[in-house]
Amino acid sequence: MRALTVDEARQRASDLSLRSYEIAFDLTGDGGTFVATSRIRFGATSSTSWVDVKPERLLAVELNGRSLDPAALDGGRFPLDDLKPENELVVTATMLYSADGEGLVRSVDAADGRVYTYAMSSLESAPRYFPCFDQPDLKAPYTVTVKCPEDWVVLGNGAAERTAPGEWTLAETKPLSTYFVTLVAGPYHQVTGEHDGIPLGLACRQSLREHLERDAEDLFRTTREAFDEYHRLFRLRYPFGEYWQVFVPDFNMGAMENPGCVTVTDSLLFRGPATEAERSTRARIVVHEMAHMWFGDLVTMKWWNDMWLNESFAEYMAHRVSEDATSYDGNWTDFAFVRKWWGLVTDQSSSTHPVAPDTLKDARQSLDDFDGISYAKGAAVLKQLAKYLGDDVFLAGVTAHLEAHQYGNADLREFIAKLTEAGARDLDTWSGQWLRTSGLDTITAVRAGAGAVLHRTSPDGSRRLHKLSVGGFDADGSTASVDVVLADDSVDVALGNDVLVPDAGDDTWAKVRLDELSLSRLPDVLPGIADGTTRAVIWNSVRDAVADAELDPRRALDLFTAALPSEDSDIAVGSLVQWLENRLLGRYLDYDNYRAQVADALRDKLSATAAGSSLQLATARGLIATSGDTGLLTSWLDGAAPAGLEVDTGLRWALVLRLVRLGVYGAAEIDAELARDHSTEGVNHAARCRAALPDGKDAAWTRIMTDASIGVKELLATAEGFWHPGQAALTAPYVRRFFADIPRTGEIRSGVVLGLTAHRIAPRFAIEPDLVAPAEALIADETVAPGIRRQTADYLDDLRRALAVRRTFSGR
Repeated sequence: MRALTVDEARQRASDLSLRSYEIAFDLTGDGGTFVATSRIRFGATSSTSWVDVKPERLLAVELNGRSLDPAALDGGRFPLDDLKPENELVVTATMLYSADGEGLVRSVDAADGRVYTYAMSSLESAPRYFPCFDQPDLKAPYTVTVKCPEDWVVLGNGAAERTAPGEWTLAETKPLSTYFVTLVAGPYHQVTGEHDGIPLGLACRQSLREHLERDAEDLFRTTREAFDEYHRLFRLRYPFGEYWQVFVPDFNMGAMENPGCVTVTDSLLFRGPATEAERSTRARIVVHEMAHMWFGDLVTMKWWNDMWLNESFAEYMAHRVSEDATSYDGNWTDFAFVRKWWGLVTDQSSSTHPVAPDTLKDARQSLDDFDGISYAKGAAVLKQLAKYLGDDVFLAGVTAHLEAHQYGNADLREFIAKLTEAGARDLDTWSGQWLRTSGLDTITAVRAGAGAVLHRTSPDGSRRLHKLSVGGFDADGSTASVDVVLADDSVDVALGNDVLVPDAGDDTWAKVRLDELSLSRLPDVLPGIADGTTRAVIWNSVRDAVADAELDPRRALDLFTAALPSEDSDIAVGSLVQWLENRLLGRYLDYDNYRAQVADALRDKLSATAAGSSLQLATARGLIATSGDTGLLTSWLDGAAPAGLEVDTGLRWALVLRLVRLGVYGAAEIDAELARDHSTEGVNHAARCRAALPDGKDAAWTRIMTDASIGVKELLATAEGFWHPGQAALTAPYVRRFFADIPRTGEIRSGVVLGLTAHRIAPRFAIEPDLVAPAEALIADETVAPGIRRQTADYLDDLRRALAVRRTFSGR
């Protein structure tokens, strides 16, 4: 099925004016299908157009009382002719439930056999479960009716009312784009509340009921705090009636901003102890989706190249509002360690793109741009803009933008116009430098006499203005800081401390490089730097310098072991251990030679960490992933874990996985653990462990590459369990099979999950020069789905970097 192009979308938006949708769903049938009927009223200035529908079987089409032949359906588009100034179109179709997280998803809970459904409409998914005009700039109000089993509840964008046993009506909505229309139906457990006149609700699978009820007040508190702050900042009240947050199974993203009914991955309902970093991440996801009620839902982009007007704003506001108004702190430290690192890696890849690209991709290709650029880089750029303009101008422009375009669509030009009206100047130059270009500057402090000179180099000659601070730190704990505006290529800085850190407050978007004196003093100075965000800036510089083959990875590993004893942030420990696992060990350094150094450092850290603390849990997880001490690991399963560490189901599965990888546990132990945890989550954990079995590789590979029915979470868990640097010999036969087999997954899956699968099953620990050619060939093959090619390009970037690191530091 061909994807919608921007020219087609613009023409259809010019030709049609939507009045309303009435959608009827019949979910009472058996098996893998349901029936959807869309009644669409619209005006037309052209005699021809088309409606989007991707059915199992198209049953009937009626236009202005005239029956049309269902056989005219062509590639997901049904042609419409003889259109009148005002029209009524009725389309009825049998639709397939999906298992890939898009369309109307049907999931069976392994814990009790109950069936749950929810709808995901993002980008090309809406026509998979209801006929519609699927593009962001054709908005209309929706009224929905649902027939379903009598023990189900129904939720959606409008307030739900049960009108008879097994029959529900959702109230008419405000004008919505198709991509955030949703439907939730099943025996969901519900918790309700209210704040400032807004009805609030939470829902989840019955088997997760106790976990939702335990966390309900925390979730409601964050929601209340964020609503109050958004109302204060934007001076526009939440406009979509009720506000539900539904935790759904097999979700392929973190959450989706459907007005009135946000869907959230139910992996964020923690079944056991969680770190403060995980809880604050969940809070930011809640706050991020709430920001979308204004940025994206109230005012929507006209086409996908302006998705940053949704995602960058929501990302920036999530961190800002979470830090300023919620009960969680450390939000900007998390941004630096996690989100910004993601963006920095993406912006240095071959697939990088501007935050607001001029290139207008089709709807399918645009899916690839939901990445570290559109989220993290865009948020960092907005943070820099707000710092430069000041809050008065920035927020006045934002509020004027929302007021001017509410319930409609807007683009970058219109946003810049409102900021300019609010008092900003020369934003055309700013947007050209920051939003219309890709790549990033490098900022370095070079010693000069008793001070230093801050240098900026740009790969494309752009003269981006950076407003930032430079921090100076000494081994005795003394500190200094100066604010700098870097408008030219260099500026003098009156600091001469042991360690100089450009952009110490993480206020701009740039690669930061530390001078040799600073690097040599870091092992002594870094443990004494109190600010977690500054430590993240330093670690991002170190990680990036290693990836660029400018810094010996052994030196970075030594810095980790030197700084770990004093590190008090579970955010830092968690993100650094993940970097060590996924990049440093097995890619840049030989796994067998250096793994023990990481495990020993974590074991020492664990022994000195407060019992029952979030830091203890983060450290224990890292130790489990890297330890080779099978006696220690099995003792924890047998009840001899350190005091204060609760070995819950999640930690037990992590221990089982590590013991499988060490060759101590096999299928029998996995089955026994699944018998203890016979839940959907347990099934997914077991799939990850089975993929790690020496004799489970072929079965796992076959499921990943050929099984269209496997749920998203189980699919991704299987892929995650497959590769490991300690199993290089076992997985060697599959390395080149990736390039031959992954393209065919585009025949059985679509959307987000394609790229997610390709990313996880790419042979990331096989650092071999002769893999470059097959990767290049796959990327160049335009018959392969864009998401697979994009992820293969990112894999190739990582491969080339790893090869360069190994060549440069051959004594690894």
